[in-house]
Amino acid sequence: MSFYTSLCSSLIFPLHEVLKKHSTVRVRRDMERSQWWSPQQIRQAQLKTLRLFLSDVQAHVPYYRQLFAELGLDVAQIELSELSRLPLLTKAEIRQHLPEMSADDAVGLARFNTGGSSGEPLIFYIGRRRVSHDVAAKWRATRWWGVDIGDPEAVIWGSPIELGAQDKIRLLRDKLLRTHLIPAFEMSAEKVDGFIRQLQQIRPKMLFGYPSALAHIAGRAEQTGVRLDNLGVKVAFVTSERLYDHQREKIESVFGCPVANGYGGRDAGFIAHQCPHGGMHITAEDIIVEIVDKDGKPLPNGELGEIVVTHLATRDFPFIRYRTGDMGILSEKMCGCGRGLPLLEELQGRTTDFVVALDGTVLHGLALIYVLRDLEGVEAFKITQESLEKTTVQIVKSASYRDAAEQKIVAEFKKRLGQAVTVNIEYTDYIPKERSGKFRYVISHVKP
Repeated sequence: MSFYTSLCSSLIFPLHEVLKKHSTVRVRRDMERSQWWSPQQIRQAQLKTLRLFLSDVQAHVPYYRQLFAELGLDVAQIELSELSRLPLLTKAEIRQHLPEMSADDAVGLARFNTGGSSGEPLIFYIGRRRVSHDVAAKWRATRWWGVDIGDPEAVIWGSPIELGAQDKIRLLRDKLLRTHLIPAFEMSAEKVDGFIRQLQQIRPKMLFGYPSALAHIAGRAEQTGVRLDNLGVKVAFVTSERLYDHQREKIESVFGCPVANGYGGRDAGFIAHQCPHGGMHITAEDIIVEIVDKDGKPLPNGELGEIVVTHLATRDFPFIRYRTGDMGILSEKMCGCGRGLPLLEELQGRTTDFVVALDGTVLHGLALIYVLRDLEGVEAFKITQESLEKTTVQIVKSASYRDAAEQKIVAEFKKRLGQAVTVNIEYTDYIPKERSGKFRYVISHVKP
């Protein structure tokens, strides 16, 4: 660790957090101890925290005070297995009861919103405790890879929150902590060439951003013959989108560093991070993860279902059994790193990343993605399943694209979706990202 990084990590950032009345430093230290506990110790700590959390919420949050009373739930004696007695929390429920969702003694709540990439934007609030715990979770994960606060970091991001809040204080903080924000909205060749020059100047120890954006930058560098594997990048943390194998391979090859997957969101928090041994460790000190079926019933480890989270640091605006809209599988295995934190065995993207065949068969979007990804002349694409009977494919083609490819696409899609399905192909010069800056290869308007 360099002297300046040590100064940032041990003095500048802790002072910054004290001034903001955050407990990030203490929480991170506690997390670095608890990560080595046994799974049984972690579950016991979760239960203790859950009971205190629900009792606090019952006393101060009108919505849950009424709900717990209606259920006749003794939250001070609840067991982890009884959490499923509570109803699932949806975006619609939060929107409907927004005024009653905040604690009556909450101070300093900050207003946030999701980008609505699932078609359901959400307004919600976050308190200081939640911020402290989320920042601590990310901080712990970066330290797994030998990167600390104060090491040069390039954040390739597209969120209007980050890009719209760059006031003088925040700019000064980022400069002191050597965090460099690169906007991922526009990815034209000219813009990406500029991003590459920025990265060469920054020489970041860590990259953080969307996998699609990092893979796009890597592809452009490869295309133009620019080396980026000599910058000294230790790890590329990717989040907010599904990480595909071809993206991981491209980023690792061009930047000469491992890719660490991260899973979470503004609403649900930092749920899981990948360690150098490959395990996707759940932030179990703060978050209880359940996998549920289409009826909302918990599934055992090893089975695929929707990810539901209870964030134990959200007493000011609780997220209890919150439906993320993402699909995943919990594991019973222990990671080779020795941490007792539970593992996400698989993370398969949003429910809208799955498509439904005419006969009702549910297919992962990869079944269609692979058809297009390996075709010569297809520079970019997006698949939208409008209905069971109609799917639209947008394609940005290069000079090497052949008309015969269209017939192949239609034929292969019909094999998977059904011969009676209409497959429309549209050619365009540019496929825009979501409002958040994310890119989604597959969107289905048909519920699995």
